[in-house]
Amino acid sequence: MVARRSAPTARVVQVLDFFVEQHGKRFGLSELARELDLAKPTCLGILTELSAGGYLVRDSHTLTYGLGPALIAAGRVAQDSFAISAIARTELAKLSTEYRTTCTASAVIGDQIAILESTGPGLVKVGASYLFAPPVGLMYVLWDTDAAFDAWLAKPATVPLRQDVARLRQIVAECRARGYLIESLTAAGRRLYSLLSGVAARDLPEELRELVGELVTSLGERVYLGADLRPRKEHPVSLLAAPTYDYDGRQNMVLTMYVGAAITGAEIARRGTVLIAAADAVTESSGGRKPHSPQKRPIGHPIDHDQNVF
Repeated sequence: MVARRSAPTARVVQVLDFFVEQHGKRFGLSELARELDLAKPTCLGILTELSAGGYLVRDSHTLTYGLGPALIAAGRVAQDSFAISAIARTELAKLSTEYRTTCTASAVIGDQIAILESTGPGLVKVGASYLFAPPVGLMYVLWDTDAAFDAWLAKPATVPLRQDVARLRQIVAECRARGYLIESLTAAGRRLYSLLSGVAARDLPEELRELVGELVTSLGERVYLGADLRPRKEHPVSLLAAPTYDYDGRQNMVLTMYVGAAITGAEIARRGTVLIAAADAVTESSGGRKPHSPQKRPIGHPIDHDQNVF
């Protein structure tokens, strides 16, 4: 069940959005209340709290408000988070050219999975989002910590769902060892993903939830394990996915190569190896590191003076 929106919170967002749209222009209480059609007491309460947090500043002489320094810090964090997607685009473009297929970079932002980059034919829409909850999102916790996986699994499912937890944990172990995920989706499964796009903005009718639940059946059934694959046998593959990591060695993004055809186990291995190399290149270029790898201090990262430097 999707939580209902909060009207008071929406008004706070409305105020911030208005100031951003005005490109630095300052406003007094009365003018702002009139522009946003807010009661003056309500508007004053919002302005007071945002000013206390540094998101707005109040000029004591003109009694006007403008954007504050706290937004600069927040913006820098957001910029750092999205900068990696630009690095990923270069690697994705190489894969799309070599394999003539669509490749994407995506990540979890809040409670949503967002498409950050897309290259190749049949481009996936950048900005498309999906609710980060079972049955969607397994690949975004596969290479993260056990706690992150457990937290995702504990989320209320988007649709009624049968979960084979033992198989899911086997998938986690194998994908961590292999370095990439191999997913097989039926046509109905692909339609399911389209259906779930934007589901956070509305509730699914109960009848539709039950129908989708029948289509999904089990999270683990659409992932190939090592025992499922044969080098010379063709296997219907929807996509391959591999992770990128941040400075702390935590999974922060997923690179995806779409296949949409039956290919041999040997070809799966070849593409998986290439995809891992692309993901590793993104990790390296963005100052990240794979888990259990030595930390490399990014350019501009402050030196820890409590440690000896030789």
